[in-house]
Amino acid sequence: MKKIKKCKKTIIIASCLLLILCIFYICYFSMVKNMKIGNNKSSQEMVENILNMKTYEAIIEVEVNSNKNQNKYILRQKYNEKESYQEVLEPSNIKGVKIIKQEGNLKLENSKLNLTSIYENYDCLSENNLDLDCFVNDYKTSNNSKYREENEKIIMETNSNNNPKINKILYINIKTGKPEKLEIVDTNKKNTVYILYKEVDVNSK
Repeated sequence: MKKIKKCKKTIIIASCLLLILCIFYICYFSMVKNMKIGNNKSSQEMVENILNMKTYEAIIEVEVNSNKNQNKYILRQKYNEKESYQEVLEPSNIKGVKIIKQEGNLKLENSKLNLTSIYENYDCLSENNLDLDCFVNDYKTSNNSKYREENEKIIMETNSNNNPKINKILYINIKTGKPEKLEIVDTNKKNTVYILYKEVDVNSK
């Protein structure tokens, strides 16, 4: 009789332990699944997030290399579906200049400076190529657009819709899904533009 009671007790304890293990594994795999959904999006999802952006704000560091010289800028960018603008933060001699794109029109604003001189000497600032939304538009319309994974980056490549000799490469951090760097190479003018995203916030549709 004692042996039967002991056996029953053992079975009950074993059943309880088995139940606890089952609950633990169910909770664990559920947590892992949620982590994958929330934090580890696929490359395709990250690319779609960039291509379907509704707004973005960024602080960028721009380096323009040409045969003649090298220029560096720090810009603040803002974009929504109605307008976008860039504001020069550095260099100090053109600080505060805004390049505004609205309804297909491009204009420079700063009443304190000679904007004609700025346009002539810093024409690269007025080009749409520095905008992330311009890259997105080119990527969507070009037949040569593609992306790949390499060294924990998603690398999106395309060329300019207006000039097929302008190649663009966007590097996205595969862990955060945020842009890190944009390279723009104009093989005609032999210019290369490097854009580093110091701060960036992309909101997709």
